[in-house]
Amino acid sequence: MVGRAAPPGLSGPRIKPIGEITRGTTGINRLRRSDRRLVHDEVVRARLREAADPLVVDLGYGASPVTTLELAARLRGVRPDIRVVGLEIDPDRVVPGRDGVVFARGGFELAGLRPILVRAFNVLRQYPESAVPQAWSTILSGLAPGGLLVDGTCDELGRRCAWVLLDRSGPRSLTLAWDPFTVERPSDIAERLPKALIHRNIPGERIHTLLTAADRAWSHAAPLAPYGPRVRWREAAKMLREQGFPVRDYRRRLRDCVLSVPWETVAPAR
Repeated sequence: MVGRAAPPGLSGPRIKPIGEITRGTTGINRLRRSDRRLVHDEVVRARLREAADPLVVDLGYGASPVTTLELAARLRGVRPDIRVVGLEIDPDRVVPGRDGVVFARGGFELAGLRPILVRAFNVLRQYPESAVPQAWSTILSGLAPGGLLVDGTCDELGRRCAWVLLDRSGPRSLTLAWDPFTVERPSDIAERLPKALIHRNIPGERIHTLLTAADRAWSHAAPLAPYGPRVRWREAAKMLREQGFPVRDYRRRLRDCVLSVPWETVAPAR
């Protein structure tokens, strides 16, 4: 199947891309943990289903479009007529459309498109923390009404993953997701926190308080280790909620260990 016609905006006057070329590192299934949460997130599902134009942009997909194609395939389970555009600021990485996905050159300005959802993974990692607010503002200003932005980071194999969900009012939540069998404790995800938080894992900051409490709950749940890390983490998350942390309670069984909290729980102190 060839790529669809370019969405409105790509065919008009060329807009100068905003941003810097990333390293381009990518790989098959690298973003599977965030994809799994996106397709089951009530807010994301509702916005996609209600959108007059179900346009999704994968910003900065890297040297290979494989994760963009995977995102499109997974989101079609939410809405079959979803339209996905992969944007890369490096013109050498722009490839012909395939499997119903269009690829084009673009950056934080979104090439003039007005998507309902933007995924930007491992894009802001190379930027200074001071550049994050402006990058967020530029992307959010280009969203369709009710649009969402997912700004995240993960390791090379996708075993440790963290992302912020934002709308035009700002950050809504932080989610950490990790492989139950290769991560020893929750705070190991700290090295993959989004740029807005990665330098904040220090005493006095909310993210440090949360991760310290998560490690302590994980340790207290050690008697459940023989039943597997997923059972142990469910108990640890329950302990966190009992301590007053607004950790989201996932009723369905999950493949991953997941820790999701409102942004106010981890927002930088200044």
